[in-house]
Amino acid sequence: MVHILEEIEKYAQEENIPIMQKEGIDFLVDYIKKNNIETVLEIGAAIGYSAIKMALCKENIHIVTLERDEKRYKEALDNIKKLQVEEKIEIYLCDAFNFETKQKFDLLFIDAAKAQYIPFFEKFKNNVKEKGTILSDNLAFHGLVGTDTSSYSKNVKGIVRKLEKFIVFLKENKEYQTTFLEIGDGISITKKIENIYK
Repeated sequence: MVHILEEIEKYAQEENIPIMQKEGIDFLVDYIKKNNIETVLEIGAAIGYSAIKMALCKENIHIVTLERDEKRYKEALDNIKKLQVEEKIEIYLCDAFNFETKQKFDLLFIDAAKAQYIPFFEKFKNNVKEKGTILSDNLAFHGLVGTDTSSYSKNVKGIVRKLEKFIVFLKENKEYQTTFLEIGDGISITKKIENIYK
């Protein structure tokens, strides 16, 4: 099992497929165990790496994950089968904005198109349980967020600008409280502020 995961990591590196950094995935797995997370909605499956790591970390967990790229979706399916976690992972080939569900999850994990983090958050926040968590990855974007990106491509500048907007959006959000962690490529943990007057 370990060698299959190592193969996936190696393949992702060789093919330049964005998967979570080791420090980030270790934190995610640990968070799931410590907070008794049983249901996860993941935006951005890529080749299934993080969904598989989540599925392997505990017995009673169910992950719904979305991937819009057909090649990556098929690779994710293969990887899920190789590691025999098909019963724990439901993967859909679709654009996240076309996905509808009434299910409520313990954890919403955002790890897809960086420029779309605010729309992803707004679309799926109501699919998170009252005391659930929204976890977002890549907020540092290789250390570029919060730095001078004038020498980078228009695409990179655009992504960094959108991520900076997302960070401000989280900081200024009156409904939610966010903790920012310098782990992996930058992680945020967002929870709904409990209404004490309810």
